[in-house]
Amino acid sequence: MLRDIRTLGQETLVYGLSTVVARLLNFLLLPFYTHYLTTSEYGVVATVFAYVAFFNVLYQYGMDQAYMRFASEEGRSAEDAFSTAMWSLAATSIAFSLALHLLAEPLASLGGVPGRADLVRYAAWILAFDALSTVPFADLRLQHRAWLFAGVKTFNIALNLAMNICLIAGLGLGVRGVFLASLTASAATLAVLAPVISLKMRPLFLKDLYKELLRFGWPLVPAGLGSMAVQVIDRPILLRLADESTVGIYQASYRLGIFMQLIVNMFDQAWRPFFLQKAKDPDSGAIFGRILTYYAACGFWIVLILSLFIPDIARLSIGGRAIIHESYWPGLSIVPIVLAAYLLNGIYDNFMASVTLSKRTDVLPWVTLLGAAVKILGTFALVPYWRMMGAAWATFLAYGAMAAALGIIGRRVYPIPYERGRLAHVALAAAATTAFAYAASLCSSAILWTGARLAAVLAFPALLYWTHFLSEDERRLLDRVRSGQ
Repeated sequence: MLRDIRTLGQETLVYGLSTVVARLLNFLLLPFYTHYLTTSEYGVVATVFAYVAFFNVLYQYGMDQAYMRFASEEGRSAEDAFSTAMWSLAATSIAFSLALHLLAEPLASLGGVPGRADLVRYAAWILAFDALSTVPFADLRLQHRAWLFAGVKTFNIALNLAMNICLIAGLGLGVRGVFLASLTASAATLAVLAPVISLKMRPLFLKDLYKELLRFGWPLVPAGLGSMAVQVIDRPILLRLADESTVGIYQASYRLGIFMQLIVNMFDQAWRPFFLQKAKDPDSGAIFGRILTYYAACGFWIVLILSLFIPDIARLSIGGRAIIHESYWPGLSIVPIVLAAYLLNGIYDNFMASVTLSKRTDVLPWVTLLGAAVKILGTFALVPYWRMMGAAWATFLAYGAMAAALGIIGRRVYPIPYERGRLAHVALAAAATTAFAYAASLCSSAILWTGARLAAVLAFPALLYWTHFLSEDERRLLDRVRSGQ
């Protein structure tokens, strides 16, 4: 048992670190794009890739999850499941991509990017290659080949980064270079996975098994579409209600929220196995409740720090060039809202314990679709008045609605004694600190503003400490840490 748990921990660490490395490598493209693409060009990139994100869900239709479910079933041949899933994806991916390729002109106009049919064609084959890679990646996870999984994922991002530099900075291909780089990376990744495919692929297609795979995979599609809507649906809507330049500026600033997103993802990676393992402990409810309190306090403090200093980092000049090109600076005001939205996403992850432990994960698609509905309606309602700020607030409201809905459901199916008084304490301290920081931002002196930001960062933990937020045990532990004992 201990060996199995240790293996799980090691694989979790590998997957987690690979995700962080991949996201950070991908993030390096943001400063590059802001210097080599105009805001309008970056808006086109953001819009088309938003559509790609949606189509990814449809192209894959849960087949990777279905494969892992049935390949690990006793008495079932992994080769049968692998071959059936792969032939299914090959047939549908090629058919879908051929249709997109042939209908590229009208689809580009329908999607709000007329005259960009070439990008639709590139996107069609990116989708096909990515879909064909999902089952081999799932097989690596099933075979516990975590390092190979992480290596191939990192190779994909690194090649994409290198190709972007060559095609855009070297050859001056602009927007076309972005999609050609992604297409090259997707095709190369599938080629690298070819040995995995050749080991399991057989010239067979089992109709009965295929029906079982579909029956398992298709119900995952609505939840996937809902989740994707919360993440990216605002780009196409913003394009309709504003323009390409606004979408480009919004996308660049939105991506600066990656730092909070990484923290939430890392917390989620550790949180899920933790609450599953601790569920049977007699004091598990109190532990779970305390973790939400700590997450809320630490999470807000991180959001506060990032909100106050990311704009300065974005404007920081290195070698005579700002990290983020000045044409994108008007969008920096949305960064605090995006960071706060990710904070709410982490609270949603906290509430996941109740529905998971009660085996009521059937409610998750409905919660996700609620978030999508709030995001779509909020974007349409707020963007005409607040432009990109309205889209950011719609994201905040969507994650808030999801967290609230899951929290309410969780109280009914698996009540956890959350520390409501202490959570209210955190909220009041956060409100006071935010009000102080906002008031300080109105001062014209750069020196006073810098001092005020540092004061705000220190004020939040000080407020918690001096207003009796900590319990006696927590105070004693903190005192021991400070004294080095």
